[in-house]
Amino acid sequence: MVRPLRDTAADAEAVLAVARAAFADLDGRSPDEPVTAAGARREVRNAARARHLARTDPDGCWLAEHEGEPVGAALSLRREGLWVLTLFVVRPEAQGNGVGRLLLERAAAYGRGCLRGMLCASPSPAAARRYRKAGFTLHPAMRLTGAVDRSGLVDPGDIPVHPGNATQLHLLDSVDRRLRGSAHGVDHGFMLAHFEELLVVDALAGSGYCYRDGGEVVLLAATSKRIAARLLREALARVPEGTEACVQFLTAEQEWAVDVGLELGLGLQTRGYLAVRGMKPPSPYVPNGGFL
Repeated sequence: MVRPLRDTAADAEAVLAVARAAFADLDGRSPDEPVTAAGARREVRNAARARHLARTDPDGCWLAEHEGEPVGAALSLRREGLWVLTLFVVRPEAQGNGVGRLLLERAAAYGRGCLRGMLCASPSPAAARRYRKAGFTLHPAMRLTGAVDRSGLVDPGDIPVHPGNATQLHLLDSVDRRLRGSAHGVDHGFMLAHFEELLVVDALAGSGYCYRDGGEVVLLAATSKRIAARLLREALARVPEGTEACVQFLTAEQEWAVDVGLELGLGLQTRGYLAVRGMKPPSPYVPNGGFL
């Protein structure tokens, strides 16, 4: 049975359980491995995100069940003509039985009429096939990870970066529309509440913003590469000592981010895809897998 996701703690936990099993299988891990402190924080945030989307986009969020047990989930949202698939997972034992196809059909129907689409895809070959059949262009993605080499942090120059807050949502939405054709809207309220820090640039040279959570740079958008690089450097400088930094889903269009990460001693690997339909990858931009 495939049914709409409800805004309940039980449904949010069902989504988390399926995601744990699916991603553990993809990475060759046991789903019963102990969760780190950072992982536990991420799970709390992901549960809250599932409930947020069940409220804002009820027709785009679906849960598949077999004999009362959750076996798959698809979460999607629609913002100003942009459809985003934020999560698509099926338990390993249920894969190959049509569950994924049904879930993706329901979620995709919510995006009917949207001119643009985006999603962050895992390295799963099965998922890649489904996204290509759905008309998405797959852009191979890179991620930067490791300890920040603080000796590489240089004088910030003449672009001031300030902590952001809810009074600047109009600026954030303006940058979003310029880069991806649609604002994040209500999702900024969620991110402000659940990510550790928002950094903002609002200067004569342009504007931009960046969310950081622990060592993760979880979303960055700017009107120029120079401002984007300044924001990324500031975000990485604020990563706590002893915490590994992580910047994900960087396509070839984000060489400015790759250069900053390599200068600061981070390692570079390829993993997954940024998939787009009816648009090019936004740039300069670091997407957020949960809201793109």
